[in-house]
Order: sequence, then C-alpha cells, then structure tokens
Amino acid sequence: MRTDAPLNFRYQDILTSIVRAYIDTGEPVGSRTISKRRHNTLSPASIRNVMADLAEEGYLSQPHTSAGRVPTEKAFRFFVGSLATGRVTATESDRMTNEFRALDTVGERVERSSYILVELTRNVGIAAAIPELAQELDQIQLVPLSDRRVLMVLVTRDHMVRNRVVMLEEPTSPEELTSICNYVNRNFSGWQLGQARRELLRRIENEREMYHAAMHKLQMLSQKGLLDVDTSPHVHMEGASNLLGLDLHLTREKMRELFHALEEKQRLMELLDRFLEQPPGELAVRVGLEEAHPAMKDLALIGMTIRMASGLPAKVAVLGPMRMNYERVIAAVLQTSRALESAQF
Repeated sequence: MRTDAPLNFRYQDILTSIVRAYIDTGEPVGSRTISKRRHNTLSPASIRNVMADLAEEGYLSQPHTSAGRVPTEKAFRFFVGSLATGRVTATESDRMTNEFRALDTVGERVERSSYILVELTRNVGIAAAIPELAQELDQIQLVPLSDRRVLMVLVTRDHMVRNRVVMLEEPTSPEELTSICNYVNRNFSGWQLGQARRELLRRIENEREMYHAAMHKLQMLSQKGLLDVDTSPHVHMEGASNLLGLDLHLTREKMRELFHALEEKQRLMELLDRFLEQPPGELAVRVGLEEAHPAMKDLALIGMTIRMASGLPAKVAVLGPMRMNYERVIAAVLQTSRALESAQF
C-alpha cells in the first residue's frame, strides 16, 4: 500500500469491522474474529495481510506481539467519517420540542439538554448558551431585601434571566424601586443592553437636576450594574461520573485532573470552541482530545453549534470514550439540537 493513499473498498470494509469489534469488546481484534464477522468471505490469512497493511498506514496498533490489533485515532476518524448521519425520528423530536417549550428560561433549557444527552447516550452531556452583546432588554425587576440590599433581576427577550443582589449606600423604599422599574421598562424595553446602558447614563447626567431624588437612586443602581452587559456563557454539564467506568488508562491523579478540568466552565467552553468549529447546523466529530488536556487522549467529542429560535447561539455536545456507540450518540446530538433549535418560547 502507498502511504496516505485512499483505502480501497476491501480495506475500508475490514477496517470498519475491526473498529466495530473493538467498540463491542474493548479487546485487541484478531483476524479470526474478523473472518467470522464477515462469514468467512476471506480467510484469516488474507485478513492478516490486510491488517498488516493497515498497521503500516497508521490505522492499527499491536499492544503485544501475539495479540490482535487495536484501532488508532486515525482509524476512529475514518470510521466516524464513513457513518451515515443518524436519523432523527419525528415523534422523538416533537416530544423533546414540547418538553423545551414547557421551560421558561434559556438556562432551564440548556440544563435540560445536558440531562437528555446523558439519558440517551450514557456519556457526558454538555450544553451552553452564549449571550451576545446585541441581546435586547425585556424588563427589570427590583426586589427590596433586608439591610439595604436589593435583588436586581434582568430579563432579556431571548428569555435569559440574570439575578444579582447588591447593597445600597442608603435606604430605598419599595415605592422608589417600583418607580425606577417602571421608568426603565417603559423607556428601554426592546433596546439592546449596551445601548440602553449608555442612554441611561446620558439621561441621568442630563436630567439630574430635574429629578434629583429619583435620578440619584437610579444612578446608585446603575453603578451597581443595573443594565450591565454580561456575555458569560450559560454552561451545563451532566454525567461526568460515567467516565469512572471507562478504562482510560489514567492514574488516580490524572483522573482527578480530568474531573477538575471538566468542572471549570471556562475550560468547557474552550473545549467546545476549539473542537466544534463547523458552521451552525453542521455536526462536528473530534476523536482524541489530548490537545485540550493530556487526560483526554482516549476521549471523543461529538456536537454542533445551533441558533435557537430566540436568535441566541448555543452549543450541544457529548463527551465520551473513543469506543462509544457513534451512531447512537450522533442521533442523540442531532435530536437534541434540532428540538432546542425549533422550540419557541
């Protein structure tokens, strides 16, 4: 075989059989096993010759001299690329869409997406909504608490909700808070957050003398971040404990490092951004993630970027072993993504 030449049909067929056998058993695959799977259409000797060529091309490795062969990352990448796109049943898609519609906020939908992915795949489900600077204000709410504290609630028109408790330097009555809410909601509902904040600061400066008391309180709340633009992603991951049952060849310390990396939202977003580079709506599959973290060498990521009905970008993905059931995981990612994408508020 010529190095890097396209595999002919026989080699593709045998390599696919080897990968499937390894996914099923987790054990090195021998020529007799493949011969039986192919109903003896080729002799074990002929299959051994093909396996030797595949090993030379980097598709197979041999842990021990007398053992069978193990697919490499290159083999898994070929296998995934040869799969047909997983089917999305209309009934299942409609069920998920209705489930998402029953949830009131983007955060709830993102969290539910991660749980659905775990339920369908028994791997790690990851979902993230990514706020943009162009988000539009729906309304604010100001709830008085004890000791001059105020709960500030900001809701955008794509149904993202942000809560923040702030401490004011002076007492503010519930009536004053209601008046401020009414002013902001009446004047800025529908505005992009960044533009609303800039205009609010301008009005505070220009109208300070006319409405000194009310504007003074409004200025205090503005300084506490009343209309601050927060573009931190809403990330949710579920099912990390499923990694414990995998043979990832990791020491206890390396496994601890892996779990620590998955607990950090910033690291998760870096993982999604790095390996889900396809345009929105296109499935991405990455096998072998050691570039992100050495402990992820034997893991694979399947996911896609979508734009929800509200216009907010989101990412949906499954993290699991290279020996995962790729057809099932691909179908689960597509089903969840399509349902999340189409569900209206």
